[in-house]
Amino acid sequence: MPRPENWRTPETMLLAYSVGWYAAFAVWMALLNNFAVDSAHFTGREIGILQSLREIPGFMAFSVIFVLLFISEQRLLMISLLIFGIGVAITGLFPSEYGLYFTTILMSIGFHYGEALKQSLTLQLVSKDRAPIALGNQISAGAFASIAVYGAIYVVTRFFDPGYEMLYAAGGALAVLIGICAWIAFPTFNAHVVQSKKLIMRKRYWLFYALTFLAGARRQIFVVFAGFMMVEKFGYGVSTITLLYLVNYGINIFLAPKIGKMIARLGEKRALIVEYSGLILVFTGYALVENATFAACLYVIDHLFFAFAIGIKSYFQKIADPQDVAATTGVSFTINHIAAVVIPVVFGFLWMASPASVFLAGTTLAVCSLIFALNIPRHPCEGNETLVGPRFDNAGKAIKVAAE
Repeated sequence: MPRPENWRTPETMLLAYSVGWYAAFAVWMALLNNFAVDSAHFTGREIGILQSLREIPGFMAFSVIFVLLFISEQRLLMISLLIFGIGVAITGLFPSEYGLYFTTILMSIGFHYGEALKQSLTLQLVSKDRAPIALGNQISAGAFASIAVYGAIYVVTRFFDPGYEMLYAAGGALAVLIGICAWIAFPTFNAHVVQSKKLIMRKRYWLFYALTFLAGARRQIFVVFAGFMMVEKFGYGVSTITLLYLVNYGINIFLAPKIGKMIARLGEKRALIVEYSGLILVFTGYALVENATFAACLYVIDHLFFAFAIGIKSYFQKIADPQDVAATTGVSFTINHIAAVVIPVVFGFLWMASPASVFLAGTTLAVCSLIFALNIPRHPCEGNETLVGPRFDNAGKAIKVAAE
């Protein structure tokens, strides 16, 4: 962590933005289902449409590179947090189907642009040795903010009746306030290399793209189907699911920074092997579990493994041409969200036939991820992106480089 007397650093700035995003998003998520049903009178149909609409800005994240033609990344990061905060703040004022669709899209534009920019700036402004640690600290800070928000919502709604309008307004205002304060408090940080301002998909990044796509598919298994199983199969109520979220965030506060340090020390390959080997067991466990407590343990372990995805980001940082970071980060968010659009629909039909088959399909995805992770060199760098398979230069021409 930065020294107290030198707190105006890129790492501290990115931590502040992480707190803003996680805190306001926790408000939005905590209230969404109740607000949608009680005020907007949503059914399962409308909720499904809303969740699909929420992912569209993530799918379009590559377009951030076009906006960067006119504005710097750091300024756009602040603007994204403001847009996100405004979207959250006005949600309670639109208790209707199309009103909630509108505020969700607005919020999601700020959220997904901001996440892409935050990752890009981390990889540009933080050294390769510290990047995994910085990313772990961001997860930890966000988890702490989320727990604080969940606790505040519980206390406020338990003893008062503030209404959805006030709660959403407070959450959004917090994000806006953090964005403005961060903009005032921190200087403009310049990356060492000027970023390319065009869409880039390089053949030599193929392994990074594959891992990113599979990570998006893996996320949907957890977000959509693991939580649904907890409710449908084991009858977990809102309070129990909320408790599981709190446990997950509590673990992340302490373990995410340690996982970041572990990746920095042991390397991306070993960390990702641990993650995917664990996910093979977790997803297979989901398919076979008949005990509610054991299912909850699997759910917590599943969430813990998300922090290991830091390894994919730091792997890219090590192999990337420095000027490609911003453009490729936007493209990677789009690749990640292809799965977010496709998996829920396809696996939803599979769920109707056999819930266990959904998780066994997840096991297959984890096996594929493990195979790809085994192809990461011990010390990845430009020209040493993979152990086996095709290698290319920046122009896309095949090259021959001795594997490490």
